[in-house]
Amino acid sequence: MLNKNRYLAILPVLLVTVPARAELFVRDDIITAPTPEAFSVCFDHTCASVAGVSLAPDEWRAATLPLQQPAASALAERTAIAESIALLEAIVGRYTGTHRDRGRNLPGIGQAGQLDCIDESTNSTTYLRLLERDGLLRHHRVGKRSTRFGLFVGMPHTTAVIVEAGSERRYAVDSWFLDNGQPPFIAEIEHWKAGAAPDDH
Repeated sequence: MLNKNRYLAILPVLLVTVPARAELFVRDDIITAPTPEAFSVCFDHTCASVAGVSLAPDEWRAATLPLQQPAASALAERTAIAESIALLEAIVGRYTGTHRDRGRNLPGIGQAGQLDCIDESTNSTTYLRLLERDGLLRHHRVGKRSTRFGLFVGMPHTTAVIVEAGSERRYAVDSWFLDNGQPPFIAEIEHWKAGAAPDDH
């Protein structure tokens, strides 16, 4: 369990190190070609803990139900993507203890199974890769994670990204703001980089 005083003490270090690490998705203990039968989940802040997860066929079908019928538009597909990621978080949370995860960092600080933005963006990218692998993304593809930082947006913050087919518009898929099992915040990357948050909508 993360000690609160220790966490506060390392915040300045995180401010320096997060941007440099945010685009790295390759580690020996993270599965980079995930399947529903074998994928990795990060938690306990900056992937301090990594668990292997395997979903039964009925669990995978339940989690992907929102995307089983082709979406009529890219906008509708983004809504369905958010719903499927929420379902995946809830199912995975029962196996990993991450069902206790609270939105943002401070509400769940020191709690086992808590996720920061590096955990969230890594896991959401994994979920998106699973959906893409199964042919369930028809209007989007999975993009590289993105990090925002600066005087007006607070400490560095990283998100998963999808790219709309045709327009090539990039969208943040940000699960960090909300509790486990809630649909992630999705916004055009330019708005997200400017500091957009669910509270603004």
